[in-house]
Amino acid sequence: MTNEQLAARIIELLGGKENILTMENCMTRIRTNIQDPDKVNVAGLKATEGVLGVVADEPTYIQVVLGPGKVRQIMTICTEKMGVREQKPSEPAPKQRIGDWEANKKQVKSKQKNTELINKIRVLADIFTPMIPAFIASGICNGLGKLIKILMTNGTLPDGVAMVVILNIIVLIGNAFLSYLAIFTGVRAAKQFGVNEMLGGMIGAASLNSVVDTISKALGWYNADVVNNSVLATGAGGIIGVVLGVWILAKIDKWVHKWMPEVLDVSFSPVVSMLIAMPAFVLVVMPVTGWISNGISAFLNLFLNSTNPVVSGLTGFVLAATFLPLVLLGLHRGLIPFYTLQLEALGGITLFPAVAMAGAGQVGAAIALYIKAKRVGNARLNQVIAGAIPAGMLGIGEPLIYGVTLPMMKPFITAGLGAGFGGAYVMLKGVMSTAFSPSGLLAATHVMPEFVLDYLIGTFIAYLAGAVITYFAIPDEDVANV
Repeated sequence: MTNEQLAARIIELLGGKENILTMENCMTRIRTNIQDPDKVNVAGLKATEGVLGVVADEPTYIQVVLGPGKVRQIMTICTEKMGVREQKPSEPAPKQRIGDWEANKKQVKSKQKNTELINKIRVLADIFTPMIPAFIASGICNGLGKLIKILMTNGTLPDGVAMVVILNIIVLIGNAFLSYLAIFTGVRAAKQFGVNEMLGGMIGAASLNSVVDTISKALGWYNADVVNNSVLATGAGGIIGVVLGVWILAKIDKWVHKWMPEVLDVSFSPVVSMLIAMPAFVLVVMPVTGWISNGISAFLNLFLNSTNPVVSGLTGFVLAATFLPLVLLGLHRGLIPFYTLQLEALGGITLFPAVAMAGAGQVGAAIALYIKAKRVGNARLNQVIAGAIPAGMLGIGEPLIYGVTLPMMKPFITAGLGAGFGGAYVMLKGVMSTAFSPSGLLAATHVMPEFVLDYLIGTFIAYLAGAVITYFAIPDEDVANV
């Protein structure tokens, strides 16, 4: 059956084009709002070649599962060639439904207001988000390299030539990205701010160049005894300085292009822009942002690396318990620069393991709801939870959050409270990771080897606390009637 034939067959079995009020697609399925449910042939849809499944929990809301890739093709044929009306993002979305996490997520995201703060956070996040795969690769390899070194030191692994070569290749992967993070940040920032990406990379590279120390010494700003106390030194300001430096470069470059004669623009605009931006970056931005970065790191360390167990535990609890509400508000992206600040200053991240417990709390809450749903006979909720829990344990929380706990609301809150106990534990134990994605059990791959057991214990605590709090806080009738 061709795509055109399949699209026509779906429309026919849905009662015809006139019976379909609106149609929209998600990652794997077409969602339709139906006028007359009696005209829909659900059995026929399920039996149609190419249809992977049909969800018809509500008579006027039919979902036809086609799988990734094909769904977009069929949707295009239905709306562009056969005249079915597509539901626009600006139109009211259907109410949240248990199990339909993709539609629920879309509805939640559509309600987020793009305030000035959120827009600024999004710009920062968009600089770093494409670098997450590199963070993951380098983080996992750094953790693996440390483990291999430990095993070689205690004699578990041989220290022959082959193992040394393998170890150093792994270490090379771990260091290759983080050693030049400033350059990659400059390139990404330039893309966001609308200036040539290689010029942005030059700003990042300049911050790492030893010539900065030479300039600092000439100005009397260099402290040879305690380099970190220097007014200016190589690497000062870190990624914060690079981002600000590239933003200034973008402003200058725009002004230069505006006034440069067209015949000279290609050859002279880049050099003029750099001749203005580089002194400002080295002599002003790097010292100022270096001071700011040190201040931020010191402030974070008061909470994230506190020796006071009460402060440390409370910090971990609050971080884990409030992380998912931050996600719903779109503010969680603002944590990415803090992850990288910790990574630069400490060689590891204590912030991420704590917030990673948020997903574990959701798993625990879902386990409690599963037990209750089985007792009260809500087979549909059991089916939804059973399909979503494995993904949740691996750090893919959307099916649980948007498909189960958030539509019910109370379990979303109890899950957060349960997550707080896991966050408190990992913060008390000083668990550190070398990357900030993925989360869930997969995060153990980039947690430093000496902290893997504590991370897993913290995850189990979040599971248990989320389950216990949810079990006693959510009445059976809420589960039965959902």
